[in-house]
Amino acid sequence: MAPSPLPAPPTPDERSVEVLCVGTELLLGNILNGNARWIAERLAGLGLPHYRQEVVGDNRERLIAAVRAAAGRCRVLITTGGLGPTPDDLTTEAIAAAFGTPLVEHPAIWERIRARIEARGRVVAPSNRRQAFLPEGAAVLPNPTGTAPGMIWTPVPPDPGFPIQSGFTVLTFPGVPSELHAMWEATAEPWLRNAGLAQGVFASRLLRFWGVAESTLAEQVADLLDLENPTVAPYAGAGEVKLRLTARADDPAAAEALLEPVELDLRSRTGSLCFGTDNDSLASVVLERLRRRGETLAVAESCSGGGLGAALAAVPGASDVFLGGVIAYANSLKEGLLGVPPELLAEHGAVSDPVAIAMAEGVRRRTGSDWALSVTGIAGPGGGSAAKPVGLVHLGLAGPGGSGSAAVRFGESRGRAWIQTLSVGESLNRLRLELEAAS
Repeated sequence: MAPSPLPAPPTPDERSVEVLCVGTELLLGNILNGNARWIAERLAGLGLPHYRQEVVGDNRERLIAAVRAAAGRCRVLITTGGLGPTPDDLTTEAIAAAFGTPLVEHPAIWERIRARIEARGRVVAPSNRRQAFLPEGAAVLPNPTGTAPGMIWTPVPPDPGFPIQSGFTVLTFPGVPSELHAMWEATAEPWLRNAGLAQGVFASRLLRFWGVAESTLAEQVADLLDLENPTVAPYAGAGEVKLRLTARADDPAAAEALLEPVELDLRSRTGSLCFGTDNDSLASVVLERLRRRGETLAVAESCSGGGLGAALAAVPGASDVFLGGVIAYANSLKEGLLGVPPELLAEHGAVSDPVAIAMAEGVRRRTGSDWALSVTGIAGPGGGSAAKPVGLVHLGLAGPGGSGSAAVRFGESRGRAWIQTLSVGESLNRLRLELEAAS
């Protein structure tokens, strides 16, 4: 039997975007590639077709090959990483070489780099000067928070037979997420809109859920996942599930109007499972509810190792509600700092409901807080038993109306960090639901 003919290559989309992330550390797994995800979300919000992502190490020839291949497929190539002053920062040089274009120095960039480094009290190294070189004809993509500028460049093919899409443009960004975000919002997104690549106006809303599996939530809203405008897409994280709603219209008000009935429908179906939107976190939602009530919170932690306090302290303005906490791994500290009776520890063990309740009551008493949370469990990988396996966690809650504790089993298959993360989220969610019920 003759082999089936190969399908014809797809016709390149005149608006398509590709993402190229540069760095050997990404290939080795030393750094999580959060930049690609962040850019992908922004491209989706602009309605730009995005079909391909690639990661290339710090290798000049492989970078050149990747850039040339992208030039024949897409309209816009977005790169992150490799813009620093060290010898392995090769992105700008490789992109110029891909099109046979020389690098030229921008004196104004060099002056800004020098001024920024000196303002930080650091010595300007000669290697920093290489960041001021861009391909001939490239426009500067300013970096308002760091030293490495990016560029926006529409290269000219070196010869008539060079495979390149009409209007092909490269946008380069540093790998530092905060710098990427600032540069994107200040320059890149306006450029994409002004270039006519974004179609219409997009509005997006992220609904956040806790206490439900992604598959269960998807079943509850299955009919809405088939909508075309607005679209509804689920995402799962560590204990949290998200639904992103995206609507396209001719103006912002019309786009928001499309989102509103779908959001109301989703909230009606899911009830208290939805704890917030967009940049909300369980910690920020709990703190805001307590702030409105004029109440305070303290925490006592064992297996979560300070993760609960860290989640609360990460919220700006937390100090007017969150008084502090105690990390008490050793039983002696549970007794001495939290006042847990030794007979409770002897009879029930540290991982138990009675001890979780005593920990919560103890930190509430010591700090004078209105509410207190406690976490005690077995995060593993060792320390478990048949009666108390790895992944067993007891969550205590003490408040004006009394105290209680609940045992949850997170299992051991996903490891210690997973158990700790879910312990924090589940503890905060218990308090959130308690506050909702009391309001």
